[in-house]
Amino acid sequence: MEKFLQQLINGLTIGGFYALVALGYTMVYGVLKLINFAHGDMFMWGTLVGWALLAALVAPLAGMDLVAILITSVVVMGVIGAVGVTIERVAYRPLRKAGRLSPVISALGAAFVLEALARNATEARVKVYPQNLLENLPSIPLIGGVSLSGLQLLMLITCVLLMVGLYAFVQRTRIGTAMRAVSLDHDVSRLMGINVDQIITLVFFIGPALGGIGGVLVGLYYRSFDFTLGWIFGLKAFIAAILGGIGNIPGAVLGGFVLGIVETMATAYGGAGASAWKDAIAYILLIIILIARPTGILGETVAEKV
Repeated sequence: MEKFLQQLINGLTIGGFYALVALGYTMVYGVLKLINFAHGDMFMWGTLVGWALLAALVAPLAGMDLVAILITSVVVMGVIGAVGVTIERVAYRPLRKAGRLSPVISALGAAFVLEALARNATEARVKVYPQNLLENLPSIPLIGGVSLSGLQLLMLITCVLLMVGLYAFVQRTRIGTAMRAVSLDHDVSRLMGINVDQIITLVFFIGPALGGIGGVLVGLYYRSFDFTLGWIFGLKAFIAAILGGIGNIPGAVLGGFVLGIVETMATAYGGAGASAWKDAIAYILLIIILIARPTGILGETVAEKV
């Protein structure tokens, strides 16, 4: 039982990372019906920019780890959000009426460019986050030998606050109402006085910004990364979005946590060699959900417009 609870905590932590990145996929799909394949690499750039900033702030802010991380997170959200807006303007907006295939190819091209830039910036080497960050956070004992580390608690609280904040923004504000209107019909939204281009730009800022801060959290949790992180982690987050119901914000969150827990439990209880199958578990789960429920756990079947 103790092992199960400990693995559950680990799965929830990893699932929170998947959920944050999945929100970017699901938001873009909601307003444009486009899979933003560059999103995973923007997440990776969040990890890279976060590493560079923290390396520069560790000495000046010695003993103030949380302040350094807060400053880094705010800057990363702004930088990666701006990258998302730039990619939308350059790679997606000109192809918005070109059918569905052209934007997908453009998205893949943007992903390859971002990955190549990261490879050159890191010289294809593994980068390591400062090792002494947050080392003094106390663990919280739960049941028996089960404990919640201070780092895991910080990660979970941050992820949950960001997800709840996004959901409240979309559901409770005028801009959020406009986003939901644009996701239903662009032309009718324009007739109602909504600036569709501005809403799409905002979505391309918020989604990558969340992915960027997710990248910082992943870097702090795993302590090291390389330029391929965006492809591997981004693909799993995309699977999480499909699992929960792509285009559905609560579905992306649920899919992220489900994937994190299933992946962690399968690795923990799969016996010797199970860790070697860790990445395959996500794809097996994807196949199962596409066969059993193609719209995802919280997805709804919607009639296709003609």
